[in-house]
Amino acid sequence: MALDIKNPSFQEYTKIYSTIEENFLNQVKASEIEISQSSEPDLEKKLWALQQKGATFRNEGKSIYVNWLSPACEACKKGVGSVTTYISLMCHRNCYYCFNPNQEDYHHYQGHRRDYLTEIEQLYCSGQKITHCALTGGEPLLHKEDTIAFFRSFREKFPSTHTRLYTSGDLLDEEILQELKKTGLNEIRFSIKLEDGAEYKKILEKISMAIECIPDVMVEMPVIPGTLSEMKELLLELDKLGVSGINLLEFCFPFSNVEEFKKRSFTIKNPPYKVLYNYWYAGGLPVSGSETECLDLLEFALDNKLSLGVHYCSLENKHTGQIYQQNHNQSISDLTYFSPRDYFLKTAKVFGDDISKVLKKFEKKNITRYSINNDHNFLEFNVKDIPKLKNMDLEIGLSSSIIETREGEKCLRELMIDLVHPETFDFKLV
Repeated sequence: MALDIKNPSFQEYTKIYSTIEENFLNQVKASEIEISQSSEPDLEKKLWALQQKGATFRNEGKSIYVNWLSPACEACKKGVGSVTTYISLMCHRNCYYCFNPNQEDYHHYQGHRRDYLTEIEQLYCSGQKITHCALTGGEPLLHKEDTIAFFRSFREKFPSTHTRLYTSGDLLDEEILQELKKTGLNEIRFSIKLEDGAEYKKILEKISMAIECIPDVMVEMPVIPGTLSEMKELLLELDKLGVSGINLLEFCFPFSNVEEFKKRSFTIKNPPYKVLYNYWYAGGLPVSGSETECLDLLEFALDNKLSLGVHYCSLENKHTGQIYQQNHNQSISDLTYFSPRDYFLKTAKVFGDDISKVLKKFEKKNITRYSINNDHNFLEFNVKDIPKLKNMDLEIGLSSSIIETREGEKCLRELMIDLVHPETFDFKLV
């Protein structure tokens, strides 16, 4: 971006973020996995084609689906009233791309279980309105009795809550399905590993059993680059079974098992994140090629008039709920604007010699809400005032920030700055 900026003070300011990005990429390279040399090819064409064919775009295109979308995925966008938890992180599988080791207290919950009944009681006593609840793992069905007790207790405390279970399906049987049905379970999501070869057909049998008992039966799995033909076959099989839908997840590198990723020639998507930040979701870094194949599968579903819901859930989509929860109704300055599009707090900045020009304009327009930062030589103001600077030759920095709590105090942390011009600025796109 700095190459497009003529204002020397603005250009100097952007070096802060160039340095942050460079340091981050160096850390990624230190893990010995390569970063893709280019962005995803023909991505814009694929997105345009999906729009023309009737795919539904959500969350600024971070989530795209056809036919049907789980109500739990709708709730995930903001994360409000949505609870996802686990009994333990024990698992009988050993997926090389598993990101559970990145989770807090991973080693503890490899050998211990949560006191989930007490946690449910505490949640109930807090008075929070809970609309959606998920039980994941690990593998929840390693603790079959606990899984039933969890959903039974949650249904008693929150009778109208939409509940869902994540499972590999390996340990599912008719008996447990009937017990889950009694708890009023709304949805079950199966994970399928194509690397299991023909063995995954056994999971299809479990899925068929579940369809007889649970209202919505889904598959949720990452799309591993190079598996497009196998994934197309799977979509056809799932459609024949009559599943409600499939969530196609962007495949990620979990900062571990580097050799497994290297031997498959995987590289990291460039850029990995649109906005660099320490996100709660522990999934890792997006792998190049996964998004492209997810979009191809959406188009395949449309072209073949499949009935099941097919949803592409990008890594960026996973991050949205965190941004919303940190920023919604949390403004600490009248200069900030809460974006209804990406949920970041926005401000505008002009730098160096442009400051005096804007101050004169503000004086004429009787605009008094602004601040001057002498350390970085900028004037900061509300983005709603950008249109009032039309017909001025200005380079404006559009800042995206998030609220953090440090030592009990709320503070605003800037994460990114973009270049905009008053003449072409569209407030509806902020």
